[in-house]
Amino acid sequence: MQTTRAAPRVWSVLPFLIVSTWTLLPTLLHAEDEIDVAIRDAIMRQIEAFANDDEETAWTYASEGIKRQFGSSDVFVDMVREQYPAVHRASTIEFAERIPHGPFEIQTVKIRGPEGGRWDAFYRMVRIRGEWRIAGVRLAPSDPGI
Repeated sequence: MQTTRAAPRVWSVLPFLIVSTWTLLPTLLHAEDEIDVAIRDAIMRQIEAFANDDEETAWTYASEGIKRQFGSSDVFVDMVREQYPAVHRASTIEFAERIPHGPFEIQTVKIRGPEGGRWDAFYRMVRIRGEWRIAGVRLAPSDPGI
């Protein structure tokens, strides 16, 4: 008999959990939207800085690890110019999916480079003191149908 009485108590919590989750859902979705906006903003601002030959601004969107690795904005921008011309002089960009990955996020960006080539850029984003920074980019040729 006691097991049948315990079951209604457990089930009585379920409506509360459903209502609580439903009530928090807009807040959770809003937080996800804010992350999307902040990550996209950081990527856009760095790409704009590259387009405007503003090395110092581009450098501000690099993570601490990138800054330690390259040491200065000049060295960093020279590397991007030589190894990532599609990022350095992107003619069009389109944000695709963002994938949470533990302590960092991966933001996929579809890029058309200066020569017309299409690339998928996988930005590794980290949050440093509340601000999203770029910790690396991997480029892969994009499907031509995209």
